[in-house]
Amino acid sequence: MLYRELHELAQRHLYRQGRDYTLGTTTLLHEAYLNLSARGDVRFPDRARFLGYASRAMRGLIVDYARRHSAAKRGGEFYLVPLEDRDAEAPDSGAAGLGELSEALDELAAVDSGLAELVDLHFFCGLDLVEIASLRGVSDRTVQRDWRKARALLHQALRPEGPGAERGG
Repeated sequence: MLYRELHELAQRHLYRQGRDYTLGTTTLLHEAYLNLSARGDVRFPDRARFLGYASRAMRGLIVDYARRHSAAKRGGEFYLVPLEDRDAEAPDSGAAGLGELSEALDELAAVDSGLAELVDLHFFCGLDLVEIASLRGVSDRTVQRDWRKARALLHQALRPEGPGAERGG
């Protein structure tokens, strides 16, 4: 039963990417399992924490895979930029966006690990806010408030102009 649930989690992760990678659901699940089992004697106090950890492991694997795939597609991780365009951004790629999201989630986890776990459970695991409230033993309103806060913090972290740019002029 747990295998089926983790398999569905892996499918959701790959579906959200919307890309035609050769990384399959079963491969992602097994790689995540190897990642989990390599951690040794890790214990999870409840189902939510286990699913959150599994989701983060899968997200990390997809980000790494996307970066490798993108780098190989471009001939490596470096690209040429003419001198007159030296301030230009890197070519937009799904791997870059996915990497930015992953970094933003890691930053959120450093600030508030509960909010980062909530994003993993809701966005990546596909649990609705009511299910998350039940798993955490808190009210729906608490989870809704936390979800709004997490979204706002992620939105701020992902803005291309960076924090405080609207004050500049």
